Amino acid sequence: MAHADNRFDTKVAIVTGSGGGIGQAYAEALADRGAAVVVADINAEAAEKVAAGIVAAGGRALAQRVDVSDPESAAAMVAATVSEFDGVDYLVNNAAIFGGMKLDQLLTVDWDYYKKFLSVNLDGALVCTRAAYTAMRARGGGAIINQSSTAAWMYSNFYGLAKAGINSLTQQLSRELGWMNIRVNAIAPGPIDTEANRSVVPEAMQGELVKTIPLSRMGTPEDLLGMFVFLLSDEARWITGQIFNVDGGQIIRS
Repeated sequence: MAHADNRFDTKVAIVTGSGGGIGQAYAEALADRGAAVVVADINAEAAEKVAAGIVAAGGRALAQRVDVSDPESAAAMVAATVSEFDGVDYLVNNAAIFGGMKLDQLLTVDWDYYKKFLSVNLDGALVCTRAAYTAMRARGGGAIINQSSTAAWMYSNFYGLAKAGINSLTQQLSRELGWMNIRVNAIAPGPIDTEANRSVVPEAMQGELVKTIPLSRMGTPEDLLGMFVFLLSDEARWITGQIFNVDGGQIIRS
Protein backbone atom coordinates (compact mmCIF):
# COMPACT_ATOMS: atom_id res chain seq x y z
CA MET A 1 0.00 0.00 0.00
CA ALA A 2 1.43 3.39 -0.92
CA HIS A 3 1.29 5.21 2.41
CA ALA A 4 0.60 8.91 2.32
CA ASP A 5 2.90 8.70 5.31
CA ASN A 6 3.52 6.03 7.93
CA ARG A 7 2.79 7.95 11.10
CA PHE A 8 0.23 5.39 12.31
CA ASP A 9 2.25 2.26 11.47
CA THR A 10 2.07 0.74 14.94
CA LYS A 11 -1.43 2.00 15.76
CA VAL A 12 -4.77 0.24 15.98
CA ALA A 13 -7.97 2.18 15.34
CA ILE A 14 -11.68 1.45 15.68
CA VAL A 15 -13.94 3.56 13.45
CA THR A 16 -17.67 3.15 14.06
CA GLY A 17 -20.15 3.78 11.26
CA SER A 18 -17.39 3.25 8.71
CA GLY A 19 -19.34 1.13 6.21
CA GLY A 20 -19.70 4.23 3.99
CA GLY A 21 -19.63 8.02 3.83
CA ILE A 22 -17.40 10.01 6.19
CA GLY A 23 -16.62 6.96 8.35
CA GLN A 24 -15.29 5.08 5.34
CA ALA A 25 -13.05 8.04 4.45
CA TYR A 26 -11.76 8.10 8.05
CA ALA A 27 -11.03 4.34 8.04
CA GLU A 28 -9.24 4.49 4.68
CA ALA A 29 -7.18 7.53 5.74
CA LEU A 30 -5.96 5.65 8.82
CA ALA A 31 -5.13 2.54 6.79
CA ASP A 32 -3.30 4.68 4.20
CA ARG A 33 -1.08 5.89 7.00
CA GLY A 34 -0.27 2.42 8.28
CA ALA A 35 -2.83 1.83 11.04
CA ALA A 36 -4.67 -1.45 11.53
CA VAL A 37 -8.33 -0.49 11.28
CA VAL A 38 -11.49 -2.09 12.61
CA VAL A 39 -14.29 -1.15 10.23
CA ALA A 40 -17.29 -1.27 12.58
CA ASP A 41 -20.84 -0.76 11.33
CA ILE A 42 -24.34 -2.02 12.08
CA ASN A 43 -24.45 -3.00 8.39
CA ALA A 44 -22.07 -6.00 8.40
CA GLU A 45 -22.06 -6.28 4.61
CA ALA A 46 -21.01 -2.64 4.17
CA ALA A 47 -18.25 -3.08 6.80
CA GLU A 48 -16.96 -6.20 5.01
CA LYS A 49 -16.82 -4.34 1.69
CA VAL A 50 -14.81 -1.42 3.10
CA ALA A 51 -12.46 -3.73 5.03
CA ALA A 52 -11.92 -5.86 1.91
CA GLY A 53 -11.05 -2.73 -0.06
CA ILE A 54 -8.45 -1.73 2.53
CA VAL A 55 -6.90 -5.21 2.55
CA ALA A 56 -6.88 -5.33 -1.28
CA ALA A 57 -4.91 -2.07 -1.25
CA GLY A 58 -2.33 -3.63 1.07
CA GLY A 59 -3.66 -2.35 4.39
CA ARG A 60 -4.75 -4.12 7.57
CA ALA A 61 -8.45 -4.19 8.42
CA LEU A 62 -11.08 -6.21 10.24
CA ALA A 63 -14.82 -5.85 9.64
CA GLN A 64 -16.99 -5.98 12.75
CA ARG A 65 -20.75 -5.63 13.07
CA VAL A 66 -21.62 -3.34 15.99
CA ASP A 67 -24.71 -1.74 17.48
CA VAL A 68 -23.15 1.20 19.34
CA SER A 69 -26.21 1.59 21.56
CA ASP A 70 -25.63 -1.90 23.01
CA PRO A 71 -22.85 -2.23 25.62
CA GLU A 72 -22.44 -5.97 24.93
CA SER A 73 -22.04 -5.35 21.21
CA ALA A 74 -19.48 -2.59 21.85
CA ALA A 75 -17.56 -4.86 24.25
CA ALA A 76 -17.50 -7.62 21.62
CA MET A 77 -16.14 -5.10 19.08
CA VAL A 78 -13.27 -4.15 21.39
CA ALA A 79 -12.57 -7.80 22.28
CA ALA A 80 -12.36 -8.68 18.57
CA THR A 81 -9.98 -5.74 18.02
CA VAL A 82 -7.66 -6.76 20.86
CA SER A 83 -7.76 -10.40 19.72
CA GLU A 84 -6.89 -9.49 16.11
CA PHE A 85 -4.49 -6.56 16.60
CA ASP A 86 -3.36 -6.78 20.28
CA GLY A 87 -4.79 -3.48 21.49
CA VAL A 88 -6.59 -0.21 20.79
CA ASP A 89 -4.95 3.21 20.30
CA TYR A 90 -7.68 5.23 18.61
CA LEU A 91 -11.47 5.25 18.83
CA VAL A 92 -13.51 7.23 16.31
CA ASN A 93 -17.14 7.57 17.39
CA ASN A 94 -18.69 8.31 14.02
CA ALA A 95 -21.76 6.02 13.99
CA ALA A 96 -25.10 7.83 13.93
CA ILE A 97 -28.64 7.55 12.62
CA PHE A 98 -28.57 10.18 9.87
CA GLY A 99 -29.27 8.83 6.39
CA GLY A 100 -33.02 8.34 6.13
CA MET A 101 -33.69 9.74 9.59
CA LYS A 102 -37.17 11.03 10.39
CA LEU A 103 -37.63 14.78 10.21
CA ASP A 104 -39.79 15.90 13.10
CA GLN A 105 -39.90 18.31 16.01
CA LEU A 106 -38.92 17.69 19.62
CA LEU A 107 -42.53 18.41 20.59
CA THR A 108 -44.02 15.78 18.30
CA VAL A 109 -41.41 13.11 17.46
CA ASP A 110 -42.48 9.58 18.38
CA TRP A 111 -41.04 8.96 21.85
CA ASP A 112 -39.66 5.49 21.09
CA TYR A 113 -37.94 6.84 17.97
CA TYR A 114 -36.49 9.74 19.99
CA LYS A 115 -35.07 7.37 22.61
CA LYS A 116 -33.61 5.07 19.93
CA PHE A 117 -32.12 8.07 18.13
CA LEU A 118 -30.40 9.41 21.26
CA SER A 119 -29.24 5.92 22.26
CA VAL A 120 -27.23 5.77 19.02
CA ASN A 121 -26.34 9.39 18.26
CA LEU A 122 -25.36 10.45 21.78
CA ASP A 123 -25.13 7.46 24.11
CA GLY A 124 -23.33 5.41 21.45
CA ALA A 125 -20.18 7.50 21.80
CA LEU A 126 -20.17 6.91 25.57
CA VAL A 127 -20.99 3.20 25.22
CA CYS A 128 -18.02 2.69 22.87
CA THR A 129 -15.69 4.82 24.99
CA ARG A 130 -16.60 2.81 28.09
CA ALA A 131 -15.91 -0.39 26.15
CA ALA A 132 -12.54 0.77 24.77
CA TYR A 133 -10.79 2.96 27.34
CA THR A 134 -9.20 0.20 29.44
CA ALA A 135 -7.59 -1.31 26.32
CA MET A 136 -6.36 2.18 25.35
CA ARG A 137 -4.99 2.81 28.83
CA ALA A 138 -3.11 -0.51 28.65
CA ARG A 139 -1.28 0.86 25.57
CA GLY A 140 -0.19 3.94 27.49
CA GLY A 141 -2.97 6.18 26.22
CA GLY A 142 -4.44 7.16 22.88
CA ALA A 143 -6.97 9.45 21.27
CA ILE A 144 -10.73 9.56 20.74
CA ILE A 145 -12.53 11.60 18.09
CA ASN A 146 -16.28 12.14 18.41
CA GLN A 147 -18.28 13.20 15.36
CA SER A 148 -20.21 16.38 16.09
CA SER A 149 -21.90 18.70 13.57
CA THR A 150 -22.61 22.37 13.00
CA ALA A 151 -26.19 21.28 13.82
CA ALA A 152 -25.14 21.61 17.49
CA TRP A 153 -25.33 25.41 17.14
CA MET A 154 -28.41 25.60 14.92
CA TYR A 155 -32.06 24.64 15.19
CA SER A 156 -32.12 21.05 14.04
CA ASN A 157 -34.44 19.31 16.53
CA PHE A 158 -33.27 16.05 18.12
CA TYR A 159 -30.33 15.79 15.69
CA GLY A 160 -28.91 19.10 16.94
CA LEU A 161 -29.68 18.14 20.52
CA ALA A 162 -27.68 14.92 20.17
CA LYS A 163 -24.73 16.80 18.62
CA ALA A 164 -24.75 19.43 21.39
CA GLY A 165 -24.65 16.45 23.76
CA ILE A 166 -21.66 15.04 21.84
CA ASN A 167 -19.84 18.35 22.35
CA SER A 168 -20.46 18.27 26.09
CA LEU A 169 -19.60 14.56 26.29
CA THR A 170 -16.29 15.34 24.56
CA GLN A 171 -15.48 17.95 27.20
CA GLN A 172 -16.61 15.82 30.15
CA LEU A 173 -14.73 12.70 28.99
CA SER A 174 -11.55 14.71 28.41
CA ARG A 175 -11.52 15.34 32.18
CA GLU A 176 -12.13 11.71 33.11
CA LEU A 177 -9.61 10.26 30.65
CA GLY A 178 -6.85 12.88 30.60
CA TRP A 179 -4.83 11.35 33.43
CA MET A 180 -4.75 8.08 31.43
CA ASN A 181 -3.12 10.01 28.56
CA ILE A 182 -6.26 9.55 26.45
CA ARG A 183 -7.21 12.69 24.52
CA VAL A 184 -10.82 13.37 23.49
CA ASN A 185 -11.75 15.86 20.79
CA ALA A 186 -14.63 16.37 18.35
CA ILE A 187 -14.91 17.37 14.72
CA ALA A 188 -18.02 19.36 13.74
CA PRO A 189 -18.45 19.18 9.97
CA GLY A 190 -20.66 21.52 8.02
CA PRO A 191 -22.84 20.11 5.22
CA ILE A 192 -20.94 17.24 3.60
CA ASP A 193 -21.94 15.82 0.23
CA THR A 194 -22.57 12.15 1.05
CA GLU A 195 -25.27 9.71 0.08
CA ALA A 196 -26.69 9.97 3.60
CA ASN A 197 -26.86 13.76 3.37
CA ARG A 198 -28.58 13.59 -0.02
CA SER A 199 -31.20 11.28 1.49
CA VAL A 200 -32.05 13.85 4.19
CA VAL A 201 -31.55 17.24 2.51
CA PRO A 202 -33.46 17.78 -0.77
CA GLU A 203 -31.38 19.05 -3.69
CA ALA A 204 -33.19 22.40 -3.84
CA MET A 205 -32.45 22.92 -0.14
CA GLN A 206 -28.78 22.09 -0.69
CA GLY A 207 -28.51 25.08 -3.02
CA GLU A 208 -29.92 27.35 -0.31
CA LEU A 209 -27.56 25.79 2.20
CA VAL A 210 -24.51 26.56 0.06
CA LYS A 211 -25.48 30.27 0.08
CA THR A 212 -24.96 30.30 3.86
CA ILE A 213 -21.40 28.96 3.58
CA PRO A 214 -18.63 31.57 3.06
CA LEU A 215 -16.55 29.12 1.01
CA SER A 216 -19.58 28.63 -1.25
CA ARG A 217 -19.72 24.87 -1.63
CA MET A 218 -20.71 21.68 0.14
CA GLY A 219 -17.86 19.89 1.86
CA THR A 220 -16.54 16.45 0.95
CA PRO A 221 -15.39 13.68 3.30
CA GLU A 222 -11.83 14.44 2.11
CA ASP A 223 -12.16 18.00 3.46
CA LEU A 224 -12.33 16.55 6.97
CA LEU A 225 -9.22 14.40 6.74
CA GLY A 226 -6.61 17.05 7.52
CA MET A 227 -8.18 17.83 10.90
CA PHE A 228 -8.93 14.16 11.51
CA VAL A 229 -5.36 12.97 10.97
CA PHE A 230 -3.96 15.92 12.93
CA LEU A 231 -6.12 15.28 16.00
CA LEU A 232 -5.11 11.62 16.20
CA SER A 233 -1.43 12.36 15.64
CA ASP A 234 1.24 13.35 18.16
CA GLU A 235 1.18 16.85 16.66
CA ALA A 236 -2.03 17.31 18.69
CA ARG A 237 -0.55 15.76 21.85
CA TRP A 238 -1.50 18.78 24.03
CA ILE A 239 -5.02 19.20 22.64
CA THR A 240 -8.01 17.66 24.41
CA GLY A 241 -11.60 18.56 25.23
CA GLN A 242 -12.00 20.71 22.08
CA ILE A 243 -14.58 20.86 19.30
CA PHE A 244 -13.23 21.84 15.89
CA ASN A 245 -15.48 23.18 13.14
CA VAL A 246 -14.57 22.02 9.64
CA ASP A 247 -17.45 23.71 7.90
CA GLY A 248 -16.41 26.17 5.19
CA GLY A 249 -17.10 28.98 7.69
CA GLN A 250 -20.78 28.09 8.17
CA ILE A 251 -20.80 28.74 11.92
CA ILE A 252 -19.36 31.71 13.78
CA ARG A 253 -18.78 30.99 17.45
CA SER A 254 -16.51 32.47 20.08
